[in-house]
Amino acid sequence: MITIEEQALFIADSHYPHHGDAFLVLLKKLESGEIQTPQLFLMGDNFDLLFGYNDYIKTFSSEAILLLQTLSQKLEIHYFEGNHDFCLTDLFPDIQVYSREQQPIMFQLNEKKVAISHGDKYVTGFGYDLYCKVLRNKTTLTLLKPFEKAIIDHRMKKLSQKHICFNFNGFEKRVDEILEHYTEAGLVIEGHFHQCKTVGKYVSLPSLACQGMVGVIDDGEMVFKTL
Repeated sequence: MITIEEQALFIADSHYPHHGDAFLVLLKKLESGEIQTPQLFLMGDNFDLLFGYNDYIKTFSSEAILLLQTLSQKLEIHYFEGNHDFCLTDLFPDIQVYSREQQPIMFQLNEKKVAISHGDKYVTGFGYDLYCKVLRNKTTLTLLKPFEKAIIDHRMKKLSQKHICFNFNGFEKRVDEILEHYTEAGLVIEGHFHQCKTVGKYVSLPSLACQGMVGVIDDGEMVFKTL
């Protein structure tokens, strides 16, 4: 089991490039050494749309992709695929990429077992689960390639207009339902919901796009910071 180190950095839900360039700025600061961390946890949806087996989609985020590929040569990076970024293993061969099916992944923080996931694994419904299974695989993406430009252009336009920052009414009830799947974990860390709050042992990370904050392990605890 991998240990989460002090000053580990958690970046969630950046939704780059449509919802600001904070993700790109952070990557540049990591590359220059202005920001330092022993571990980088990318918690999914850091790209507003990015998937493997497709060259065209990479053109929208080429600078950030290259920076991540460069950073992965010198930094331990864990990428938890989200619902906007998936099938990334071939794109980032030196990053430890976790698909939705593999998540949650168990880590160690002090004496606690920590379950880490993007956040869209549980309490999602059959329809969403089926959609994820069909879309997030090489065969589907390959079959769509003849229509890729029209589909991607249409989807990128819709995503650029989407409102992604909101207060989740009844969030505590959703957390209770999610935690039923995490009985063995002493701490749960997820993104996806853009809520920037801790509910018991459940950490809902801030969205870099919405709150402009990240998670940092400080003295063995998760804290939210603006970098």
